Amino acid sequence: MSIRDLGAAVVVFLVALPLCLGVALASLPVDPTTGEVPVGLGIISGVVGGIVVGALAGSPLQVSGPAAGLIASVLVIVNGWGLAALGYAVIISGALQLAAAMFKLGPWFRAVSPALIGGMLAGIGVIIVMKMLHMVVGATAPMGGLNAAIAIPAVWTEALANASGQWSAGIGFLTIALLIGWARLAPKKLKRIPGPLVAVLSVTLLVMAFDLPVATVDLPGSLLASLNVPRVDDLSLLTDLGFIGAAVALGMIAAAESLLCANATDLLHKGPRTDYNRELLALGVGNVVAGFLGALPVTGVIVRSSANIDAGAETRAAAIIHGFMLLILVAAAPWLLEYIPVPALAGTLVYVGGKLLAPQKIVALHREGGTEVWIFAITVGAIFFVGLLWGILIGLGAALLKLLYAFSHVDVDVVERDGRWDVDIHGAATFVQLPRLAAALEKIPESAEVHIHLGGLAYVDHACAELLRQHERRHEKAGGKLITEWDEVTRLGESRPLVRQEE
Repeated sequence: MSIRDLGAAVVVFLVALPLCLGVALASLPVDPTTGEVPVGLGIISGVVGGIVVGALAGSPLQVSGPAAGLIASVLVIVNGWGLAALGYAVIISGALQLAAAMFKLGPWFRAVSPALIGGMLAGIGVIIVMKMLHMVVGATAPMGGLNAAIAIPAVWTEALANASGQWSAGIGFLTIALLIGWARLAPKKLKRIPGPLVAVLSVTLLVMAFDLPVATVDLPGSLLASLNVPRVDDLSLLTDLGFIGAAVALGMIAAAESLLCANATDLLHKGPRTDYNRELLALGVGNVVAGFLGALPVTGVIVRSSANIDAGAETRAAAIIHGFMLLILVAAAPWLLEYIPVPALAGTLVYVGGKLLAPQKIVALHREGGTEVWIFAITVGAIFFVGLLWGILIGLGAALLKLLYAFSHVDVDVVERDGRWDVDIHGAATFVQLPRLAAALEKIPESAEVHIHLGGLAYVDHACAELLRQHERRHEKAGGKLITEWDEVTRLGESRPLVRQEE
């Protein structure tokens, strides 16, 4: 461990603390026995992500913990089967990740359409914002992004009719304003101080100084009292196919998010690259441990990881130390956290959810083609209107349809200039599109000079390759000339290019 790792650990700890609490507030239901949200489960997940995942991680500078991107998945589980089911769901997701690591599937979790991943994160961002706008004024959001959005006007009208609601809304939006202002206006020398720390600490001191009537975090007397250990009585959940499906979706989303985060983290530093299978193994172990404690699932988190790198971390020690710091704080001085206003945490998550929307993604996707934007929009809309699991499946279906179209579609552009014919073929020339290709070629006089350009082809199969050769022979017999560019075109089932140079 170096001094730089220790300094980075302090920074990550200060970033992680409000996010662990905020994600727990957004993900978990009110405990009917205490009337409070068990936010301690978020801290426990932060400890597991730091110590367990950090110790085993394949990405040296990535930091794991509870993430805003998993809020919607957790809500599906706890609203459908109760808080007691969370532990089993997280254990299943961890076991799935361990199995994937054993079969060396880590790199495959990266083989997901960027439009689908972007749409998934943006859809989750919309849901987070809609739900946190309820929590900002001290209300509980209904299930589903659409229901939460529809209810906002009535909830805010009622909340703003009393002083408590007004102060709560003011604190929430002051937090958002401080986060935006710090990100844009903070002096360069102070940029390393985490925005969430500045915002949450500032409004906490404000609430304490003026004794404002807003709700604050409520923690149990000890970390052990926060545990939500799975019960033997709930083993019947393992026969519920709906529950299993939700748990598998949670594991898949967490794995994809973590490995994509690891990929992004690699771009931010010059140290060792990520071992994706080892990272997936560490994530699986961490989620199995978190599941047995009944805590929130863990995944790689780009906010903490980028803060870790910016603070000068050199090894995994920074992530591990930050986990111990969380553990020591909650074990030794949990009362410090009870001064934090709930609307400040809600405001922080509104800001985080807004960043997940990332409008710049749409611009980047548009450069890649209009269909990528449609996949993004379909995924966001489906998640918002029908829920996370179905939304992801619908988005995946759209991405697969786009892939199917790309591998079954061919465009043939024929241009004639001064007696020379140029034929540009784009897409995938397969037997399915052979009639279309044949019809275009048969319209060209066989005595003409023809140049067929294949640079736009993703690939050509044997049937279409043979069709082109037939036309070469026919033009040769008719006194014409047909030149086909065979370079860099791969035949189905072969790894070598179909090279045939015509002079």
